[in-house]
Amino acid sequence: MVSKKELPACPVATTLSLINSKWKVFILQKLTERPWRYNELKKSIAGISQKVLTDSLRSLETDGLVRRKVFNEKPPHVEYSLTKLGEEFKSILNELYNFGEYYKEHIPEGTT
Repeated sequence: MVSKKELPACPVATTLSLINSKWKVFILQKLTERPWRYNELKKSIAGISQKVLTDSLRSLETDGLVRRKVFNEKPPHVEYSLTKLGEEFKSILNELYNFGEYYKEHIPEGTT
C-alpha cells in the first residue's frame, strides 16, 4: 500500500490509481456479489489471464480493497472478498453500471 504522501492530490486520480485496469473493475464487481474462490473468479471473467488475475488480486489486496482468506483444509482453498474499504466501491460500480445503461439508451444513432 502506498503512503498517503504518495497518493495523487486529486481524489479522482487517487480512485483511478486504485482501479487502473479494466480487470480490477471486473474483479471488484464480481466481489460485490459474494466471496469467490480463485478458479470461480477466473471462469467468471471472460478473457482474463491467470497472471493478470493473480497480479490484480494481489494489488487490490495490497491496496486494502480485497481480503484473501486461506482455509486450512485439504485440499487447501483460498477465498477472496471485499474489505470494509472495498465495500465502498459498490456505489462507484453501481454508478458505472447505471451510466453504461443510460449511455446505451441515449447514444445518437450512427455514433460508433
